[in-house]
Amino acid sequence: MRLLSYLHNGQEAWGAAVGDRAVNLSRAFPQYPTLADYIGSGAYLQAAEHVKGQPDDGALATLHFLPVIPRPEKIVCAVRNYMDHHKEVLAAGMQRELSEQPPIFLRVWRSQTAHNQPIVNPKVSDSLDWEGELAVIIGKAGRNIPKERAYEHVAGYSCYNDASVREWQFHAKQIASGKNFEQTGGFGPWMVTADEIEPGRHLKLEVRLNGKVEQSSHTGHMIFDIPTLINYASTIFTLVPGDVIATGTPAGVGWSRKPPLIMRAGDVVEVEIEAIGTLRNPVVAGA
Repeated sequence: MRLLSYLHNGQEAWGAAVGDRAVNLSRAFPQYPTLADYIGSGAYLQAAEHVKGQPDDGALATLHFLPVIPRPEKIVCAVRNYMDHHKEVLAAGMQRELSEQPPIFLRVWRSQTAHNQPIVNPKVSDSLDWEGELAVIIGKAGRNIPKERAYEHVAGYSCYNDASVREWQFHAKQIASGKNFEQTGGFGPWMVTADEIEPGRHLKLEVRLNGKVEQSSHTGHMIFDIPTLINYASTIFTLVPGDVIATGTPAGVGWSRKPPLIMRAGDVVEVEIEAIGTLRNPVVAGA
């Protein structure tokens, strides 16, 4: 099942993508104000039954999408989690040691933007870069989650563009400043529930800029797999329903090119992941 958040008549709503239509579940389940609440209740496991007989809010093509989880408590992002990306970073002269533990940082929810909504290139920068990633949405709370139980805490998967404002990323050893400009992190268009994707399945990931393929890989090339990321993150803090883990990007980012290839206003960037769908964002200039 594909679950999503969106605007309907100017109000936040959530529901399911059924065929090419958006079925509103927020009206049927007012006790769950957000998709994160629905997921946390466990009711999402019956979503295929819940959509039966419910009205739809129109075609997906006309929908005003919101980030899948509009205001997650935590967006945990893995750094250099593909070996080919680590090697291209070194080749570009950005010296980074390969960590023995998953290097992570946090995004804030205001840094997100939705499918078909713009990624904003801040006016203070001319180095906006793409990073296509698989996003994991947490469905069950947990602390100190063992790796062998990690998938029990996964509600589903989505596409993420962990876009980076590069020179701000390099202001310090901690890269979060270049990762938290508002409306730079694409998230969507929906989440596919975990029952539809076998745990550990290698999913093809592709990023296109103006239709040209710039990244092409699969999730089997991760250095730290999903159970390892969940175990590590949950050792630090309690993971709660609606939390998002962005699992890192493969080789092919623009900043490593010579000369660098960056996103500019007027561009369109797409992140497509097998079995999930395609996240599309136009790029606009910041005010």
